[in-house]
Amino acid sequence: MRQTIRYMTWPFIVTGLGLILAALIGWRYGGSAGALSFFLIAGVLAVLEISLSFDNAIVNANKLKQMTPLWQRRFLTWGIIIAVFGMRVVFPLLIVVVAARLAPWEALRLAATQPQEYASIIHDAHLPIAAFGGSFLMLVALNYFFDQSKDVDWIAGIERFLRRLGEIRGMEIGLVLICMLVIVGQLPDESEHAFIIAATWGVLTYLAVDMLGHVLDNWNAGPGHADLARGGLGAFLYLEVLDASFSFDGVIGAFALTQNLFLIAIGLGIGAMYVRAMTVMLVERGTLAEFRYLENGAFWSILILSLLMFAQTLRPIPEVVTGLLGAGFIGVAFLNSLTWRRKNGDAAD
Repeated sequence: MRQTIRYMTWPFIVTGLGLILAALIGWRYGGSAGALSFFLIAGVLAVLEISLSFDNAIVNANKLKQMTPLWQRRFLTWGIIIAVFGMRVVFPLLIVVVAARLAPWEALRLAATQPQEYASIIHDAHLPIAAFGGSFLMLVALNYFFDQSKDVDWIAGIERFLRRLGEIRGMEIGLVLICMLVIVGQLPDESEHAFIIAATWGVLTYLAVDMLGHVLDNWNAGPGHADLARGGLGAFLYLEVLDASFSFDGVIGAFALTQNLFLIAIGLGIGAMYVRAMTVMLVERGTLAEFRYLENGAFWSILILSLLMFAQTLRPIPEVVTGLLGAGFIGVAFLNSLTWRRKNGDAAD
């Protein structure tokens, strides 16, 4: 218990400061009633971010194990700045800058003075965001299940079948392209182009990050290049792109609760701090090794999330559904891991 509290010290501090700041912003907009409303919304947004990103913490922890201690520290320091400031503040602004062709300062003014118009622009940009995130995350999940070196199966029959499919070169990209074609067939004509372009960029981004990892891996053979190995810079870039993809759903979903950019940044930022703390705890305490199927559950959650992001281009899906499905897979995997440990105690140790 004491160790857990140690990991959560900074998240608790940020939570307190964030909720106070949210209440102060609410007081400015609506007095005591506004302060209470903003206080509660910030708390709900933090819970939303945690529920949508818990699988992200598990995947991050798995990748961090392969990184050098130096790059682990860099990800957990620089990464949190990028995650909180970049994806929760800059990213929503960038959407408006691109979609409405505004200067950054004008977009910031719009967020502060005309939040409803700002939220409308964000909503209109939802389709390409969901298409990009869906294709990228689907490749992340399929790459895990197609990995020939994977030796732990949770949903055994399906995972063994997927691993056999992985013997076919390029099969994961083929499956993503099939999903893209199915979705395009259901979209109205005016939305097809935006979906195809964004989803294709998701595929290309995944391939570019993966290629960079291989290049750095090979470059590592040279003297003095160890610090930039795949376990360093390549993994760092991979995790940042992955974190950004996970953030899409939370950022867009947050506008269903409030149109205030600053409140969204506070609430999602609080949640991001807990996700980072869980990542550190999973790495340092070796929790993934203790729970046999937890990683499998996380990647099933990613696969479901990618399918839901594609489905969101056709019709709205409540964020609570996304969060509960992801948490459900991880929860069942956790319980199955406990059952396996009880039956195979000596082998687990």
